[in-house]
Amino acid sequence: MQIKGSGALITGGASGLGLATARALAAAGAHVTLLDLPSSAGAEMAAELGGTFAPGDVTSPEDAASAVATANENAPLRIVVNCAGIAPPAKVLDRDGTPAVLADFERVVRMNLVGTFNVTSQAAAVIAKNEPSDGSTDRGVIVNTASVAAFDGQIGQPAYSASKGGVHAMTLPIARELARYGIRVCTIAPGIMETPMLAGLPEAAQASLGQQVPYPARLGKPTEYAALVQSIVENGYLNGETIRLDGAIRMAPK
Repeated sequence: MQIKGSGALITGGASGLGLATARALAAAGAHVTLLDLPSSAGAEMAAELGGTFAPGDVTSPEDAASAVATANENAPLRIVVNCAGIAPPAKVLDRDGTPAVLADFERVVRMNLVGTFNVTSQAAAVIAKNEPSDGSTDRGVIVNTASVAAFDGQIGQPAYSASKGGVHAMTLPIARELARYGIRVCTIAPGIMETPMLAGLPEAAQASLGQQVPYPARLGKPTEYAALVQSIVENGYLNGETIRLDGAIRMAPK
C-alpha cells in the first residue's frame, strides 16, 4: 500500500519506537498523528514532523476515537501503529513470599493489551468506511507491537509477557475478521531495543545486554523497527503474522 498521502496514527508516538516510526512514515509522505499522554513531548514532536498531536490515553475509548477522527480529518486514515506500552517488573511473589499486587498486573495488561485492542477497534471502524487505496481493495494496515517476552518471558515479567502474548494471539483472529474490509493486521515482536526504557541504564549494562544477542551483538535500533513497519505497510501480502525483530535472541530465565 502506498504511504504517500495516507493518514497514519501512531500511539506512543512521542518517543522511542513510536517516534522513530512517525519519522519514517512522515519522510515517506504520510500525514502523521501522534497519540500520546498530555504530559509527553507529543506536541513538540508532531510540530517537528509537520503532523498533529492527539493527547490522550490509549485505554480510553473516547480518547482513541478522538485521535482516530483527528487522523482521518488530516488525510484518509490507512496506517495505524500501536507502540504505546509499559514494562514495570513484578514477580508473582516478592522476596518475603507476599503475593503480587493484583492492580499492578491489571495496569500492565490494560495498557499494553486492552489499549492496543481499543485503538485497533476504533481505527478499524473508520478505515473500513474509507475508499480503498490506489484503485485496489486495500483500505489500511494495522501494526501492533508485542515483544519477544510473549514467547520467552523472564522472571519478573508475568504481566508484561501476558500482555504481549495477548497482542500476538489476537493478531490472526483480527486479521481474519478485518480481511473483508481490505484491512491487514500484523504484529512486530521486538527484542532488546534502544528505547527510553533502557536509556536509563549505565552504558556498561546496555553493552552487556547487547552482547546477549547472537547477531548482530548489540541493541536493536528504533529505526530498524520503523523500517520493518514501513515494509509491512508496503508489502501487500503480509497479513496475520507476528514477526520477531530480535537478532535471533532467546531470552534466558533471568
